[in-house]
Amino acid sequence: MKIAIVGTGYVGLVTGTCFAEIGVNVTCVDTNREKIEALRQGIIPIYENGLEEMVHRNTKAGRLDFTTSLEECLNEVDVVFSAVGTPPDEDGSADLSYVLQVARTIGQNMQKYLLVVTKSTVPVGTAQLVKATIQEELDKRGSTLSFDVASNPEFLKEGNAVADFMSPDRVVVGVDSERAKELMTKLYKPFLLNNFRVIFMDIPSAEMTKYAANSMLATRISFMNDIANLCERMGADVNMVRAGIGADTRIGRKFLYPGIGYGGSCFPKDVKALIKTAQQNGYRMRVLEAVEEVNERQKSVLFDKLSAHFNGDLQGKTVALWGLSFKPETDDMREAPALVLIDLLLKAGCSVRAYDPAAMTECRRRLGDSIRYATDMYDAVLEADALLLLTEWKEFRLPSWAVVKKAMRHPLVLDGRNIYGKKDLEELGFTYSCIGQR
Repeated sequence: MKIAIVGTGYVGLVTGTCFAEIGVNVTCVDTNREKIEALRQGIIPIYENGLEEMVHRNTKAGRLDFTTSLEECLNEVDVVFSAVGTPPDEDGSADLSYVLQVARTIGQNMQKYLLVVTKSTVPVGTAQLVKATIQEELDKRGSTLSFDVASNPEFLKEGNAVADFMSPDRVVVGVDSERAKELMTKLYKPFLLNNFRVIFMDIPSAEMTKYAANSMLATRISFMNDIANLCERMGADVNMVRAGIGADTRIGRKFLYPGIGYGGSCFPKDVKALIKTAQQNGYRMRVLEAVEEVNERQKSVLFDKLSAHFNGDLQGKTVALWGLSFKPETDDMREAPALVLIDLLLKAGCSVRAYDPAAMTECRRRLGDSIRYATDMYDAVLEADALLLLTEWKEFRLPSWAVVKKAMRHPLVLDGRNIYGKKDLEELGFTYSCIGQR
């Protein structure tokens, strides 16, 4: 079976590589010539555990290829996945210009039946727009070729995307024809031989499922952050509260960890898009509006703690940051709390020294030389007045606190991910504060 993946970003590259791994012949398409040339040379533009080795293996085996021309490969494939970006417009709605451009290219160049699958996260109704756009181009040509459109939203977790794709807990597919269903079944059956967990549904429901899932997870995060902030004011321990409510099987333990807010490419964008979709349909998502408000406020909570500790005078203070990416095991800094915090620190007159195991290059691309980039976690804390933990990378979990304390000018630790013990650090002579504990 031959397929094309349009877009070699996070979703497209992982999807194409994983399909190649199970024997599908995959052509990944992108208009960015530099990116395609780099991929041909084995240079991977994203950090994702296990992806680089898999790309090299399948490229060498001839199952994975890269091109800048969808037109050239279009009529050699059975299925085209559209995995191009859908960035938020200024009003929060998803920008579908790239999605519709792919549809136009398909309609202008297809010479046989194709199944066109939307893999990007798109609002409900996008499949209808894609279908209408392809048909419009076919009509201009006087063509009577048939095609199908399907929706196959991704549910990959950054840092664990390859494992998620190779062994998914479920695959959601929206189709409106038996032919499309048969093709999607053929594609996904190798991943789920012993337990076929593909959930087929109508296309609008599949499109909505992606937004609903991410919005629910974002809601749990903001809810716990709200609870954590209240716990601090009332003398309760949010970690105890989390254990207590997480033991309720109706609630469960996942996504109940308080912190400094969510970031990344999915949650912020999808929450905004669903709010906007509701507005466009005469409805208001009041819960999600609050989720977004809580999350934006939470990104500054460590700055507020730092400012309070120094009585509002941060001018000339040196602040060490451990972690820059929005979560561990990725270099992704899109909507990362670190970006908000760094901006606040610099405006307050602080000097920032930062270290992240993977995101240093990305941070430098975004912020240039406005901060200092440490060579490791201990270099970051040299002469620091405070250490702020932003991302819970494994190497930060058990540092040599004696080395840290000796290197710092002022032994203050603000833990944005609640991975350290208050009692332990206070016994070592640190002033410690986390999220949701007095």
